[in-house]
Amino acid sequence: MRQTEMLRKEDVERKWYVIDAEDIPLGRLATRVASVLSGKQNPFYTPHIDSGDYVIVINADKIKLTGNKWEDKKYYRHSGYPGGLKSRNAKEVMEKFPTRMVEQAVKGMLPKTALGRQMYRKLFVYASETHPHGAQMPEVLEVK
Repeated sequence: MRQTEMLRKEDVERKWYVIDAEDIPLGRLATRVASVLSGKQNPFYTPHIDSGDYVIVINADKIKLTGNKWEDKKYYRHSGYPGGLKSRNAKEVMEKFPTRMVEQAVKGMLPKTALGRQMYRKLFVYASETHPHGAQMPEVLEVK
């Protein structure tokens, strides 16, 4: 019987991927990105090691939301003081912070641990077509 091999953090080889978010539903994009960040698409996935790859998301301001979510979907934040709950709908968030919706959707799908925070640091989201990571020669990753 053959034992399963566990990956060491020194043996991880990371790739760079770029995803064009134009006209892709937010949830579908976020699940694909979270899977790549955590390394679950790799044959050497190890749960306790950050074996994921780097992901660059471009055109985050052109994502798609279905139904009435532009008006109905709420994003909350709290100042920490009594009565300090603030809310914005998705349209207001997109106007003021075009990358925040993608960042929060992906962050919510990662583990809430130190390992999850480490995975989240490999995500780069840009509202426009351009990004400063050309030297890493990222591969295009399709999201269906």
